[in-house]
Amino acid sequence: MPQPPTSTAIIGAGIAGLACGQALRATGRPAHLFDKGRAPGGRMSSRRLPDAVVDLGAQFFSVRDPAFRHQVGAWQDAGHVATWPDALWQVTETGWQRHRDGVERFIGTPRMSAVTRQLAEGLDVVTGTRIERLEAQDDQWWLLDQHQLRHGPFARVVIAIPTPQAAALLVEHEPSLAEACEAVTQRPCWAGWARFDAPLPSLPGVDDDWQAVRLDHDRMPAVEALRFASRNDHKPGRHDQGESLSLLARLEWSEAHLALDAEAVARQLLEAFRERLPRGVTLPEPSDLGAHLWRYAQPDICAAGEPINLDYRRSSTGLALCGDGWRGPRVEDAWLSGHHLGEALAADTPGSLRDWRLP
Repeated sequence: MPQPPTSTAIIGAGIAGLACGQALRATGRPAHLFDKGRAPGGRMSSRRLPDAVVDLGAQFFSVRDPAFRHQVGAWQDAGHVATWPDALWQVTETGWQRHRDGVERFIGTPRMSAVTRQLAEGLDVVTGTRIERLEAQDDQWWLLDQHQLRHGPFARVVIAIPTPQAAALLVEHEPSLAEACEAVTQRPCWAGWARFDAPLPSLPGVDDDWQAVRLDHDRMPAVEALRFASRNDHKPGRHDQGESLSLLARLEWSEAHLALDAEAVARQLLEAFRERLPRGVTLPEPSDLGAHLWRYAQPDICAAGEPINLDYRRSSTGLALCGDGWRGPRVEDAWLSGHHLGEALAADTPGSLRDWRLP
């Protein structure tokens, strides 16, 4: 008699968790995703202001891997992504310069979260639910949320959240996986925004249609706050909204200013942008300012001491880990980690589930 498909719980509905869920769904295996946020997306999220949408996480992504290229091509054909930016600049100690490196970059349209909305299609995603504890019972797993409600049972659990949060769920059940999580450092990042009622001024020697600017990391003092700024109204599908900037802080600066309040962060990031404008240029005063702290924004995979191609972890008890912490900081890394784990789980037959081993 055929065995029923094995049910899988996935904790975290960012890029990695969603990619894992879709890989399982493609083979007819049920996956149930849980996320503490109001919507799936993780660090691909955007914020709606009264008359603008600002991206607070990833500003764009690029492609290297053939499997991810195929996925991005499908998104592009469906109108979920477009190429952007094609007017990227860089600020060095000698001023503003056009940045050309030949890399094709992509962005979700009409906002970055379009990518994760598409990835969530057809999946069972429960939002607003923070899983706080796992319980093992009769070779199955139950999930307990912040209201002490139990979800399950599941034959296996994929944990696709930042490694410090994953470690807390694992330590009681799989100390070796928890120890692996603790070896991965995930660094914080402040992301700010500034909304303007007036258009930004022209910059001498810079095209008026500039879309984004990188601030030279290598030659900046460590106290420098800002590393990247983008114009949200110059992104595909947003040309009818008002002028706004997304402002990403340097990781070192973010680590040193974790306790700062969001408005103070936004003002300091905007001031850092002002300081990098050509001499004599004055910004209009912002009509709206804010910031969001990504507590676990970017993995330092070197700290894990593992080969880069080992992009997920799993145990013999039906617990598994995926996410950018196991592969690298790029959007592609998160997708590949979840996709590869989903393919590996889909290849397992019900009788082999208890034969899993740590790679």
